[in-house]
Amino acid sequence: MIRLYQAENLPQAHLLLDKLATAGIEAHIFNANAQGIAGETPVTETLPEVWIEQESDEPAARAVVDAFEQQLRAPVTERACSHCDAMNPSTFEICWQCGKPLAN
Repeated sequence: MIRLYQAENLPQAHLLLDKLATAGIEAHIFNANAQGIAGETPVTETLPEVWIEQESDEPAARAVVDAFEQQLRAPVTERACSHCDAMNPSTFEICWQCGKPLAN
């Protein structure tokens, strides 16, 4: 197994885990519950980490991480759903109102 990414928080780690799964890359989150000991341990040791199973998946996984980080840095704007016209944050992939995938 290879450590791929250290997330800022657990929801961020789960978002990346989902993106890796969509790309067909098997991954796991470690330190999911370690933030409870943050006062006794250095913060960097308690942050959630995403690890991949196969070393051969690393190049593809790094590409997923790069796209994920770009999305994190992008300004949050809104876009209308092409199915129901509901406004959604640009970071959403599925419409909050109708559940349909949002066009990129």
